[in-house]
Amino acid sequence: MPASIILSRLSLSTPDGRSLLSNIDLTFGSERAGLVGRNGVGKTTLLAAITGEHVPQSGRVIANGSVGLLRQDAQIRAGATVVDLFGARDALDLLRRAERGDASAEDVADADWTLETRIASALARVGFDVAPDTELDRLSGGQVTRARLAALLFAEPDFLLDEPTNNLDRDGRRAVIDLLAAWRGGAIVVSHDRALLETMDAIVELTSLGATRYGGNWSSYRAQKSVELAAVRHDLAHAEKHLSEIDGKAQEAAERKARKDSGGKKTRAKGDMPRILAGARRDRSEDSGGKTAQITERRRAEALDALETARRRIEILQPLSVKLSSTQLPAGREVVWLDRVSAGYQPERPILRDLSLSIVGPERIAIVGPNGSGKTTLLKLIAGELRPLLGTVRVRPDFAQFDQKVSLLDPAISILDNFGRLNPRAGANECHAALARFMFRADAALQIVGSLSGGQLFRAGLACVLGGSTPPSLLILDEPTNHLDIDSIEAVEAGLHAYDGALLVVSHDEAFLRAIGVTRRVDLAASG
Repeated sequence: MPASIILSRLSLSTPDGRSLLSNIDLTFGSERAGLVGRNGVGKTTLLAAITGEHVPQSGRVIANGSVGLLRQDAQIRAGATVVDLFGARDALDLLRRAERGDASAEDVADADWTLETRIASALARVGFDVAPDTELDRLSGGQVTRARLAALLFAEPDFLLDEPTNNLDRDGRRAVIDLLAAWRGGAIVVSHDRALLETMDAIVELTSLGATRYGGNWSSYRAQKSVELAAVRHDLAHAEKHLSEIDGKAQEAAERKARKDSGGKKTRAKGDMPRILAGARRDRSEDSGGKTAQITERRRAEALDALETARRRIEILQPLSVKLSSTQLPAGREVVWLDRVSAGYQPERPILRDLSLSIVGPERIAIVGPNGSGKTTLLKLIAGELRPLLGTVRVRPDFAQFDQKVSLLDPAISILDNFGRLNPRAGANECHAALARFMFRADAALQIVGSLSGGQLFRAGLACVLGGSTPPSLLILDEPTNHLDIDSIEAVEAGLHAYDGALLVVSHDEAFLRAIGVTRRVDLAASG
């Protein structure tokens, strides 16, 4: 039987009972399927249900074939090595003893003499050359992710699961894209990397409304979503018009009845109509009016339901569009100036050496280079968190730095209170209007920052920093798209696209760098 994963009327919930997905019917075969959706919609829970680690609320999961799950968030125990990810420590130890002549004849017979070659081959497939006994805590996050993916390939499952590109540098991402492009088994890839999603055979989108499969890669999916958005906008306009017509006809009917009732009262008051006949007409009028009201109310309820459905679809499909105040940064104004700077955390081992850099006017600069080349060190240097060992650093004082935790926000208070703290001259109306532009409307602005998802957190940071009357001249961003869902990434892109100040960005996400209009790249590998 060909390998397949079948989800039949599957309903999933969180451990505390909150419903995530209901009545999902999906089938995955020997294809590469990208699984997309907003953070918190249930993508990780769905993968856990497929592997048997999560018990569905209802429905069934039928897996025909072996399944391998990439665990990016698994804790690394002290002393763990690369070979531990492959589950082959004992086998490698036996091989080492056999090579030294310390093993018994029985052990030598059991030794897997191809083990190291097969491990090396799996690592090479993800572009990573490392000894099996290398300790994991000596590796960067991206290198550990590569090693985890190699271990998954080593197991030769029928299906690969999870998100393989978080924390990877450009070369690592390219290796993963090449690997999946050549993969002939099944793959369900939870990813926010649009370059990777371009290599998929299908995109499955999870929303609060359920699961929808789209044939083709990311670009095909976006084209189909654009058509859907146009159709839903048409449906919304039609639903609004229909509801207005129902309300208008109901008002006209009520006014006609009021006039008729008034005329009847006048006739009865004159005594022109027998009392029995007048009472019968009044009863018929009330009965007719009651039936008409019921029909009108039913039609109105149906129209409201159609309107609400269209609005929910619009919220899912509509991209964020933002208008911001200008920074008024002149084209010739110096924003950042570094002259022959060396920096690091140990004077005898600088990470950056003899680096010069200037940013003038509203330039948009990407800092690129492999993991460990000093990208984050450079951002800390410019933000004033690290003093140079040698050289001169000069930066305009009105800048804002976004790390991956958005530390510039106070997690203990609301989004609205954070906006007021960062924009003390803003009035209440200005605060609410600015946050609404970033989709924090009404009570959404009252959410405590510490309770927000990653995407909401970054969007809140942009709203509080860029939504005021005088945005800073420089934004410093360190891997802003890591762990954000695609809707959140596109919201960040929309906010940055509307910003007219200078940008200094560290990111491995090429689609993101193109979307925000990067004008220059500084390659630390080349400068080192």
